This record gives sequence, structure tokens and C-alpha cells, in this order.
Amino acid sequence: MNTEAARTAPPNRFVQLFYRPPFVGLVAFVIVFIVQALGHTVMIVMEDVWPGEEHVYESAFALGALGAALLFVGMKSDNEVAATWLGFWAGTFLWTGWVEFSFVWNASYLGVPDLMDPNLPGEIATKAEYLVMMSSVGILGATLAYFMLNKDTKCNFFLWFQRHLKLRTGKPTRGYERNFAAITALETIYVIWFFYVFLLFLYDESILGDRHPVTYVVFFLNTIWAVYLFQRLMKFWRVTTAIRYAIPTAIIAWNVVEISGRWHLFTEFWEKPQEFALEMGLLLAGIVMAAILVVKTPSGKKADLSREELAALKRG
Repeated sequence: MNTEAARTAPPNRFVQLFYRPPFVGLVAFVIVFIVQALGHTVMIVMEDVWPGEEHVYESAFALGALGAALLFVGMKSDNEVAATWLGFWAGTFLWTGWVEFSFVWNASYLGVPDLMDPNLPGEIATKAEYLVMMSSVGILGATLAYFMLNKDTKCNFFLWFQRHLKLRTGKPTRGYERNFAAITALETIYVIWFFYVFLLFLYDESILGDRHPVTYVVFFLNTIWAVYLFQRLMKFWRVTTAIRYAIPTAIIAWNVVEISGRWHLFTEFWEKPQEFALEMGLLLAGIVMAAILVVKTPSGKKADLSREELAALKRG
């Protein structure tokens, strides 16, 4: 009786709305985008706001260990939605805790000074840890060659180059099972790393500089690229695919914010949490609410909704 009633009940319009484009991709984008700001906030809080500065590296290790634990749980999960989100958070915590703070430690150990802003006396243009990060460009390039030539990749970016530059190295492995937590964690770390290094070299005055005409062209092209990826993302139905596509889309869009902030076009309030506690609280609350919504969203509802609409039309 109850089963039959559930089958014949009209579909919930709000649920249908949330499961459809553009909301599936939009929520994923907003979460990944805002997390980029919160990542800066976490580092600043750990370095400058919390008391006990001598324990910053212990805190960073704990944050990275949390990411490793989430990765372990995600890699064992058979639920694609859960595994994908766990992979994203694992990658975020691993990057902030173990990767970024390893550069912080190295900069401090080597005595690397911050790069001061020539346009604003007394203001830091690039922190010492990011200057050290530039030395990782060789590892970035070496691993990029592997990912570019990997025959089992599903990344649209790498597949485009493989097709147009004839870089295919063979047919994909038959029966190859993808681990979505591992893929998402690695994607998160790698895309953040790539664009950090890219922007750092772009800002370097001995190469181009943040006021160089090429930098303005990069800003313009990056904005177009972000809009193009965003409009594609808005057509996604599957939550898991939307998350994995939202990661590079949101980070590329975040480059617009990064470069604009470098030009001092606005106040980067996420870097001053002690002065903008209300704004940071609202951002965090928004992330929590969005995360709760997406956790309750199944991985794919297109087929179910189509069947429900067809049944509703027949009853009408």
C-alpha cells in the first residue's frame, strides 16, 4: 500500500529543482570556490592568530594527517558521492597541512625573506614560502608529462591534447577500476599546485611582473576560460562528475580573484579573519549548509526524474 502510494505520488518539485542543472554544478562550484578563500584563512589563523606559534607545525601535521585519514576512508568507500567529496576534502587538507606548511618550514629554515610590494610600502607582495614553492616547478613539469601521456586518464584537458597532438600511448586498460577518492584528492592537490606555480612565475618581476601587459592578457584569457568552463558545468546532471569538473573550474575562476587581489582592486577579507569575523562566519556557514545539501543528493537523478515526469504525464 505504502509502496504503491510512493510510486504514484507526484514528484517533489523542490527536490526536482535541486537535482537538476544548474544547481548540481552550481553548488559544487560554490563549495570549491569558497574553500579556496578559506584555505588562505586557515593558514593565516594557524600562523598569526592562534596563540602558541611554536605549535604551528604540529597543527599543520595534524591537518595533513586528517586529510590522509579522509583519503583512507574515501578510498575504501563504495559510495561514489561520498568517495568523491572525501577525496576533495582530503586533497584540500593534505595540500594546506603538509604541502604548504612544508614550504613555510623550508622558507623559515633557509631564512628566505618575504618579497615586499613596491607599490605599497610595508606590504608583503609574496610570502617567503611561495618563493620557495617556485623551486618545485621541475617536479611539477615531470609529473605533468606523466599525466599528459597517461592512456587511462579521463581528464578532458589531457584528452584534448592527446587527441590534437597525437599523444595517445595506447588504448585504455580494459576493466580498469577508478578510485574516485584518490582521483579527486590528486586532482585537487595538482590543480592548486599548478596554478600557484604558474601565477608565481607570472608575478616574478625578472620574468614578467604583475603589471606586465602579458599579465593583463592572461587575466583576460583566464576569465574567458573560467566562464566557458562554468557554463559547461551548469549543464551537469551527475553530482560526482560535477564535483570533479568543479574543482578545476572553481580554481581557474579563483585565479581572477588572485590576480585582482594582487592589483589591490578590493580588500581580501579572507586574509584578515580577525577584522572580518562576521564575513568569515557567513562563508563558513554557507559552506556547511551547501555540504549538507550535496551529501543528501544522489549521484545521478536524470533517469529517475525522466521516469517520474513520464509517469506524471500519463496520469494527467
